[in-house]
Amino acid sequence: MIPLFRVLAVLPLSLLHVMGATLGWIAFLASPTYRRRFLANARQAGYGFGQVRGGVAAAGRLIAEVPRLWFGAAPAVQWSGEHLIEEALARGRGIVFLTPHLGCFEATAQGYAERYGPITVLYRPARKAWLRPLVDQARARRNLMTAPTTLSGVKQMLKALQAGQAVGLLPDQVPPQGLGVWAPFFGKPAYTMTLSARLARQTGAQVLLAWGERLAWGAGYRIHLRSWDGELPAGAEAAAAQVNDRMEALIRECPTQYLWGYARYKTPREAA
Repeated sequence: MIPLFRVLAVLPLSLLHVMGATLGWIAFLASPTYRRRFLANARQAGYGFGQVRGGVAAAGRLIAEVPRLWFGAAPAVQWSGEHLIEEALARGRGIVFLTPHLGCFEATAQGYAERYGPITVLYRPARKAWLRPLVDQARARRNLMTAPTTLSGVKQMLKALQAGQAVGLLPDQVPPQGLGVWAPFFGKPAYTMTLSARLARQTGAQVLLAWGERLAWGAGYRIHLRSWDGELPAGAEAAAAQVNDRMEALIRECPTQYLWGYARYKTPREAA
């Protein structure tokens, strides 16, 4: 698998995105389950298919660009709102980046690591044993560390924040049972992680919202940054609801690049 990824990594990003768009439409048309979930999630957010049909191709591009992002050269990145990072770093308390399944979230972490320094991102270890070496090797980049969704991973992220570094999470990812609470997401209860709010409260880190826009014709990515206005609520349910609200606002900036096929409302699996 690694040799195949290395071959694909040398292809132009524009070609990978064309291949990915085709893959996205094949998956959408071939899988009734995936198609129903895509349409139901979009409808829950108030969108008709015509408003989010671009998300079909975007989901395929997300997969096709992975070899390039994992094994190729650092992606071309533009920035919007980078002064928020510079201000947060000047405080010296660390940064908690919250990013939904919107655009290219791999590019946001890589872009930060290349320009600003160390960042630790939370990830779910591959369930398939044969995939683990691929994922572990591919994500080992300069200034980019990964933390598993375990107690040791949480400790790793706390340590990074206490050192004034950055961490990144996908707060619209369904956590294991016991590691989240039920909170509204586009008006429907969704099991939501509580870790992001706990990290910020325990360390005093600055919370920033970020997402990586996938630019047309393989031109790279534009990382959009937004400030977190106001204080995080103390209660877990209230904090999770507020995090979901902020994620919804980011998704509405570019709904055609959101991963509508993700099973956001599923019942959480048992914790390991």
